[in-house]
Amino acid sequence: MNRPSWDEYFMEITELVSKRSTCLRRKVGAIIVQDKRILTTGYNGAPKGLPHCLEIGCLREEKEVASGERQELCRGLHAEQNAIVQAASYGISIKGSILYCTTQPCVTCAKMIINAGIKRIIYQEKYPDELARKLFKEAGVIEIYYE
Repeated sequence: MNRPSWDEYFMEITELVSKRSTCLRRKVGAIIVQDKRILTTGYNGAPKGLPHCLEIGCLREEKEVASGERQELCRGLHAEQNAIVQAASYGISIKGSILYCTTQPCVTCAKMIINAGIKRIIYQEKYPDELARKLFKEAGVIEIYYE
């Protein structure tokens, strides 16, 4: 029996988390790990207690907004945001942790990741946001594209 590497193991869990997504456009999952232990998980969807896009539709889809643009029209939080908020809600320090994500973080998530003290990001799918990558480099956050 071949055991998966730690990165394989956590990426597979991240993919499973993404299946809880309620976004109509993109299913994204994220987990925050420290010392080979999962601290929090997150997927993209509406704030707690509010109707999801699966139930009421997507305003960005209706307005034909391109991917990565006009994020303020989206009622959902990103997976990374939900994972960070979950840590804050339960008083869990994520400083020095690793974020595994099915998609490369956007610039808004990048700023939150930097301020939360996350030191490494491992993601599967590229996302066209060069400013996010620039901020990560300036802040010393290590980015790893996981193929």
